[in-house]
Amino acid sequence: MLFREELGEVLREYRKAQGRTLREVAAQASVSLGYLSEIERGEKEASSEMLGAICLALDLPMSVVLHDLAGRARRIEAMTAPVALPVRAATAEASAA
Repeated sequence: MLFREELGEVLREYRKAQGRTLREVAAQASVSLGYLSEIERGEKEASSEMLGAICLALDLPMSVVLHDLAGRARRIEAMTAPVALPVRAATAEASAA
């Protein structure tokens, strides 16, 4: 899991849910349109200051974004965690061989 990719998806989902364009949010956050697009696509890391400006432009507490991001991380980790397989106890015959 890459933090920047999941963060970008979270931000894009909130922006689209508000029916806003990249151009609108970029202008309000004082971020270039291209840079915001790269953040949403997970190509660029957003600094804490940049994330704060984007969250402010989306009228969204940063804690909400980070909470959603943590939930995504938990789901991804659960899907990729190693699975413990049952181990059959060795029999006396197999031990003797």
